[in-house]
Amino acid sequence: MAILGESQFHVLAVDDSIIDRKLIERLLKTSSYQVTTVDSGSKALQFLGLADEERSNDQPSVSPDHQEVEVNLIITDYCMPGMTGYDLLKKVKQESSSVKDIPVVIMSSENVPSRISRCLEEGAEEFFLKPVQLSDMKRLIPHLLKSKPKEEQPQPQPQQQANNKRKAMDEGLSQENRRPRLSGLTVV
Repeated sequence: MAILGESQFHVLAVDDSIIDRKLIERLLKTSSYQVTTVDSGSKALQFLGLADEERSNDQPSVSPDHQEVEVNLIITDYCMPGMTGYDLLKKVKQESSSVKDIPVVIMSSENVPSRISRCLEEGAEEFFLKPVQLSDMKRLIPHLLKSKPKEEQPQPQPQQQANNKRKAMDEGLSQENRRPRLSGLTVV
């Protein structure tokens, strides 16, 4: 069941395994999120528009207007060649730009308590054990809502506004045009 406005959230999924990347992409899309997937931490940094000193010379530099889509959450594998998910987490959280406020979730197939603690201490919001499940996607909602400024968060219309609208409509009708209220009826 999708919450109001969920589809406006964009998640960047990072995993070097194509199978795990496709699984997380499907779970996120099933949960009505927009998804971009990349296969490495350095490509994630490029997508975010951050210069990366580990980028090889044959890769193009990222233009300042590269990031056309706002990223509301990053979900990354811990164990990847080159730049680990932990390294990506540290780079994102150490940035001076608005990127540092993007919530990061780490995934791993290995349940290593010291690794989990280290990631959470460095600023990860959650640590998921693989295989990631649909129920894990529900745990992302509070972090996604945190990533949106208050004025952009979807607000359900209060019942009071609906009642006020009805009252204004009723006041616009004259007494003779108004339908009589039925009271004292019994439903059988």
